[in-house]
Amino acid sequence: MGFLTIGLFDPAAPLEGHKSTLDIIQFGEQLGFDSAWVRHRHLQYGISSPVAVLAAASQRTSRIELGTAVIPLGWENPLRLAEDLATVDILSGGRLNPGVSVGPPMRYEQVKQALYPDTADREDFSYDRVRRLLEFVRGIPATEFQGTEGFEEFSRRVEPHSPGLAQRMWYGGASLASARWAGAHGMNFLTSSVVKAEESQDFEQIQLSHVRAFRAHHPDGDRARVSQGLVVIPTDSATAAQHTKYADYARMRTPRTATPQGPARMMFSPDLVGPAEEIAERLHAHAAFREIDEVAFALPFTFAREDYVQILTDIATKLGPALGWHPAN
Repeated sequence: MGFLTIGLFDPAAPLEGHKSTLDIIQFGEQLGFDSAWVRHRHLQYGISSPVAVLAAASQRTSRIELGTAVIPLGWENPLRLAEDLATVDILSGGRLNPGVSVGPPMRYEQVKQALYPDTADREDFSYDRVRRLLEFVRGIPATEFQGTEGFEEFSRRVEPHSPGLAQRMWYGGASLASARWAGAHGMNFLTSSVVKAEESQDFEQIQLSHVRAFRAHHPDGDRARVSQGLVVIPTDSATAAQHTKYADYARMRTPRTATPQGPARMMFSPDLVGPAEEIAERLHAHAAFREIDEVAFALPFTFAREDYVQILTDIATKLGPALGWHPAN
């Protein structure tokens, strides 16, 4: 059981926001969570460099796994990212779980000249970008040259090389095609509270079809790792003000769950708000939840630190046990 945070900050005081995110990750480890995941935001007031943040988190923690959900590869050079991922994985003692996705960067028309001034119209944002990253992480040569030149020694592969990292690479997908591709290429699969309404308009059934398609194409079959990310807000120890805040938040977001949204026909899962026992019952009845073994519950974007402390505490001490989970030692 893990949790996911966006890591918002005040643009006038970005240090405090980043430190708060690190504090929350450290607090999650103390509560016994198995994993902590950070979101990725560019040109916004959220974490723009999750790998750097997780490098810092790796030095504050000793056990909890650290993940990205997800890094949009349209912003990245796969070779350079492979170097960063391997470096942080080694610094963390093999705890990094990089989640990635593909597609053009958000608002690409407005940002492409800053991001790719010379190659904007030739950049490849397909699954091939993930394939390249996987090859570099797995140690496939990046160059034909190897040996000593002067006083410097060169390797054919990305260095440092972290042997176990390739087994901890995740693909964040919302479509049937992504689920199939991730499975066929031996990745793990992140499915969230957003899916594409391709086969139906029933969120649970769509997500279930993605889980099954992924495992049907994966070499490990039913043992292939899938993590489900839903917005879950237990209220067992919440104050009256927090109860109101959480209910208002969920109510504001509920209309988008009724029908597919936008040209991509995105379907959103309702937020789960209420006592832990009630949320556990709803999760046990969730078609996709019944077929997965890992979750990364998403913390709402705009809440305060004290809200996150309350929510994480209730998840770890109330909801987790109700789901059959026990905190790590």
